[in-house]
Amino acid sequence: MMRIEFELNGEPRVLETPAERRLLAILREDFGLTGAKPGCEVGRCGACMVWLDDLPTNACLVMAWQLDGRSVTTVEAIAADPRSESVRAALAECGGLQCGYCTPGLVVTMTHLADCSPRPDAACARAQLAGNLCRCTGYGGIQRAVERLFPTADAGD
Repeated sequence: MMRIEFELNGEPRVLETPAERRLLAILREDFGLTGAKPGCEVGRCGACMVWLDDLPTNACLVMAWQLDGRSVTTVEAIAADPRSESVRAALAECGGLQCGYCTPGLVVTMTHLADCSPRPDAACARAQLAGNLCRCTGYGGIQRAVERLFPTADAGD
């Protein structure tokens, strides 16, 4: 067991836990934050995406010993942040939601991309979203949402 201190959704947290425990399990089992979904559990599907020190990170790849002194932001906090409003609206209006399993990971990654300066164009955003997989293969709606949020450079912003 080790004692870790970290920030979770803006609040300081202290936890006694085995060092090899995954952040995904900590979020879901210790804090009841179930927005990050267990998917592949090897960092390939993006269903468990969170921000670790403000960067999109697969929670299944982060061990408890790596959390001490760090900041974790989950989709629960991001969805309540007005900065994600355009992302959530684009996904809903463009048909980018199907079963919803991939949606939290997409919102986490797309909100980060929308906050980037300079903001990526659609091609760059699609490349950076390659780690977020949709189990329903509903990529048409997701692609339309990406194109709405991240226009190509010659189409204006």
